[in-house]
Amino acid sequence: MMDLWIKALHVLAVISWMAGLLYLPRLFVYHAGVVAGSEQDKLFQVMEQRLYRYIMRPAMLVAWLTGLWLAWSSFGFRGGWLHAKLAFVVLLTAHHGFQGRWLKNFAAGTNTKPGRFFRIQNEVPTLLMIGIVVFVIVKPF
Repeated sequence: MMDLWIKALHVLAVISWMAGLLYLPRLFVYHAGVVAGSEQDKLFQVMEQRLYRYIMRPAMLVAWLTGLWLAWSSFGFRGGWLHAKLAFVVLLTAHHGFQGRWLKNFAAGTNTKPGRFFRIQNEVPTLLMIGIVVFVIVKPF
């Protein structure tokens, strides 16, 4: 019964984390088009920092902790599909880190990337999520 509660918490954390991973680059797209130091710039900074610090980071930590618990308790860390899924989750976590770096660049007024760059980066979490879902549901190997 405990694993079902942990699984429910894991799914909720993953949904929250993914929502942030998909929304933050969209904010960056709009933020890239405003003048540094303007009122719009300050508003975007507050929105981005709150999303990253209070939603994305805690959700990522809960997703990792509950996911590792489930991988151990349910599968004993065995299965090729599980290792592939974990590799994609590591890549998703790295992308989370890149988003944090871009956030810091905006906060420092040093962003040099255009909105188009962030539009492309917005697709990375989607592609990784597709792979993760396929590995979890289909378990191809």
